[in-house]
Amino acid sequence: MSQTTNAHIFSLMEKWAPKAFAYDWDNIGLQIGSYNKPVRKIMVTLDVLESVVEEAIENEVDLIIAHHPLLFKPLKEINVDSWRGRIIKKLIQHDITVYAAHTNLDVAKGGVNDLLADLIGLEDKVVLVETNEDSLCKVVVYIPETHVEVVTDALAKAGAGHIGHYSHCTFQTIGTGTFMPLGEANPFIGKKNQLEMVPEVKVETIVQQSILSNVLKGMIAAHPYEEVAYDVIPLKNEGEKIGLGRVGNLKEVTTLDEFVTKVKNVLEVNYVRVSGDSNRKVKRVAVLGGSGEKYFHSAIQKKADVYITGDMTFHVAQEAIEMGISVIDAGHYIEKVMKSATKQYLEQQIKEDATLNKSLEIIVSETNTDPFQYR
Repeated sequence: MSQTTNAHIFSLMEKWAPKAFAYDWDNIGLQIGSYNKPVRKIMVTLDVLESVVEEAIENEVDLIIAHHPLLFKPLKEINVDSWRGRIIKKLIQHDITVYAAHTNLDVAKGGVNDLLADLIGLEDKVVLVETNEDSLCKVVVYIPETHVEVVTDALAKAGAGHIGHYSHCTFQTIGTGTFMPLGEANPFIGKKNQLEMVPEVKVETIVQQSILSNVLKGMIAAHPYEEVAYDVIPLKNEGEKIGLGRVGNLKEVTTLDEFVTKVKNVLEVNYVRVSGDSNRKVKRVAVLGGSGEKYFHSAIQKKADVYITGDMTFHVAQEAIEMGISVIDAGHYIEKVMKSATKQYLEQQIKEDATLNKSLEIIVSETNTDPFQYR
């Protein structure tokens, strides 16, 4: 078993939350550190504050995975007397790498907004603010009969062949492949300068554009041939809509007051700010983690009775009331749901991938990075 590096973990995170999903103003991916450093211990956090870095140092962590990037804008200087400079200095001194998955994890299927919606109990979820469509393509690859199962399994594990609630979807055609190894070729089958005719299977499968590079990488790694013959064909089929927030329905109608109590319990917050009639009937709910005040019009368009987000300001809340939607400001910190979910995701991926270090440890930061105290 080879060493597991930071790059391996980054690849797993981008399988879940592709970089292409991030907003263009965002700064995601590697923040500080190395792609190639072997990793033995990972800590997941919402924010990278000095207290979090101290926790990482104490726990001998190699890699911090954060939701909120430490570095948003290019630095003109690294002043180690400033708060950010002190953090950078400590990270470098202790050889700790920092990686951020921000708006791409907000948008991703199973990411922050899906996690929040599921905790609240929303059914028939759809995207609240559509940002893009994850276009589809068809990958066609030619595989010797002896390796069809290995290669198709690698394709499926990388995310290819998923249609609705089905995985491993392929179409396979038996045929004959011909080739002649030349020059410096090192063929898996056949001899140099001799025409070979090999029983092969043409395997076709559907792939989302966002994961295409990972799918091709996994396919080529599993394929026995020195040179893999494959095609990538763009499709006109409608892809999955991606974007911020989710909107869906509660299983049963409730009052705003009762719903607020539920939200506090499932999101583990002691206080929320609420606007609207406490006796109002609530059935359809929109949720968007982080600072979501500018998207409340989308919640109205999607016919939500109540909108859950963070960082609502005074006049926007007034406008929302006037436009007929209730608001629950549960704070920015509800995005902490990503911590345990990221740990579970990575542990499952490591368990399923035989090439990764099974002794790799993943912990969740216990530091509370919410800047507010409620009295």
